[in-house]
Amino acid sequence: MCGIAGIVTADGSTPDVRQLRAMTDTLVHRGPDGEGHRAMPGCGLGHRRLSIVDLAGGAQPMADEHERCWITFNGEIYNFQELRARLESGGHRFRTRSDTEALVHLVEEKWTAALPELNGMFAFGLWDSHSRRLLLARDRIGKKPLYWFRDSDGLYFASEIKALLTLPNCPREVDPDSLDLYLAYAAVPGTTTIFKHIFRLPPASALTWSPGTEPRIETYWTARWQPKTSLTYDEAQHHLRDLIGQATRARLIADVPLGAFLSGGVDSSVVVAAMAESSTRVKTFSIGFARQQFDERRYARMVADRFGTDHEEFVVEPDTVDILPKLAWHYDQPFADSSALPTYQVSRLTRQRVTVALTGDGGDEMFGGYERYRALVVQAAYRALTTPGLRDLAERLTCWLPEGSKRHSWLRQVRRFTHAARQEPDAFNLHLFTQREFVAGDRQALYTSAFAGRLRDANADRYLLDLMAASAAETGPDPVDRALRTDTLMYLPDTLLVKVDIASMAASLEARAPLLDVAVMEFAASLPRAWKVTSTENKKILKSAYRDIVPRDALYRRKMGFSIPLAEWLRQELYGYLRDVLLDSATLERGYFRREAVERLIEDHRSGRRNNASRLWALLMLEHWHREILGVRQPLAAARA
Repeated sequence: MCGIAGIVTADGSTPDVRQLRAMTDTLVHRGPDGEGHRAMPGCGLGHRRLSIVDLAGGAQPMADEHERCWITFNGEIYNFQELRARLESGGHRFRTRSDTEALVHLVEEKWTAALPELNGMFAFGLWDSHSRRLLLARDRIGKKPLYWFRDSDGLYFASEIKALLTLPNCPREVDPDSLDLYLAYAAVPGTTTIFKHIFRLPPASALTWSPGTEPRIETYWTARWQPKTSLTYDEAQHHLRDLIGQATRARLIADVPLGAFLSGGVDSSVVVAAMAESSTRVKTFSIGFARQQFDERRYARMVADRFGTDHEEFVVEPDTVDILPKLAWHYDQPFADSSALPTYQVSRLTRQRVTVALTGDGGDEMFGGYERYRALVVQAAYRALTTPGLRDLAERLTCWLPEGSKRHSWLRQVRRFTHAARQEPDAFNLHLFTQREFVAGDRQALYTSAFAGRLRDANADRYLLDLMAASAAETGPDPVDRALRTDTLMYLPDTLLVKVDIASMAASLEARAPLLDVAVMEFAASLPRAWKVTSTENKKILKSAYRDIVPRDALYRRKMGFSIPLAEWLRQELYGYLRDVLLDSATLERGYFRREAVERLIEDHRSGRRNNASRLWALLMLEHWHREILGVRQPLAAARA
């Protein structure tokens, strides 16, 4: 796992190595074990290395044996040994045993046709010095990030936006529409970023560019949701377990210590079970909270005891909020998923013992783990069994129920369900997806008239609805399949994987996700929805496949998610801090939000009239981002520890 950067000049001149070094200096946390820079006519590449495989021989940038193609690569290619054997039989000569060298030879031979052959997580930049072509590429689901911008002088790319910001010509204009999207979804989704002229390369995509042409972006992979598998349910269970076992074994290849995040939920427990089947002794790491309703440590201990792991724990307290400026700096863009805080903490704990950690990421999106998927099943039955008149009556009756401030209040759920279930399935899913964030009316009420006037024809709701409409063509009429596919295109790469990549890399820890192996993802897409989600159960087939070895209490308990006691903290321990930051004159002078609207959000939350925890956290992280990224006085290369 590494940090990469590059400059390709439009006029063929050789980039300044000092600029490359300034870019990679901001990525030290991604690669503390070494650095490399290569400047040549037309292109300069930079690299920071976290050594995992071939500790002595994998230095980058790296070239093929003829020094025609040069690569800077971030990630792991799990099938590189079989690719290498095939390449060697075709006459390619190797000098190292690293996966990077297999990759550069393969791309030299096949260019973008090489990408579907790769099984792994990756982002890379490759320069062909003969044809003067640049290739940028990302893995299928978007585990590894890659950002870029272009001007008349060339094209520039890096693993993180802050590396681009070291360049004197990097555009820094904030995009108002992206800020609106951030408040709607807690992260900036898609190919845009918070900066108007800096872009994110999409997952499963390749960008090719030669000076004098326009960049061309193509998609090289998508999971097929039709047709569904012809296997029986029992056969599918066994096949799924085999696939997860193979994916896990591939991710145990490393020349450094290795362990796993263990929350005690379904996904991390399944991964630890698969590791235990392939490894003699597994190291596991968990975090918890003093407030019991948020603490999953007893389930993690249950799983750790079952598989005899070396288990360690860490407790997160409200005073750890002093790391928020560091998080804002690391995330580059405003990022409001509050579970980034515990993810960063467990990454720091884990890095003290190992360099690589396996995670359960992807299980919710591949196998239907979120409660809103079950709500879609219930909604379909509700609409089938009721008339529009009965639904109107139910909504009028339940609108008198209090919303409440408790996280899992059943009255709150009934009130929201009956209000939203009258909508069409996609609009209903949008409601379920965004109910904790700022809906359109809330955002408009928050904005100053000056900022509202800067928004173009922004429609944050339309972004998700368009994705769901596109998914319908691939999945068919089932609303859950449609939501699952949409989440693999948006929530998974734009929020969840960003959270884990940044938090783990901030601690110089490599995170690997067996459930996001290409074979597992494609098989999950082929499974009938009823094998994953019913009105009473989530992740049905995943649980069935492992119920003989994973403790039942870990498999069949209520989903908690990797969340923190945010609502309580913002009412109590962090209330003063919240007011100090959000009502500070410097914050308000940015001109985004009306003071009275922000103050109402804070006081409604403190009084319990409304749970505004996620909304307030979004405003808090936006302000920290402004201070740490746009308001930095010291050189960006002075990375926070």
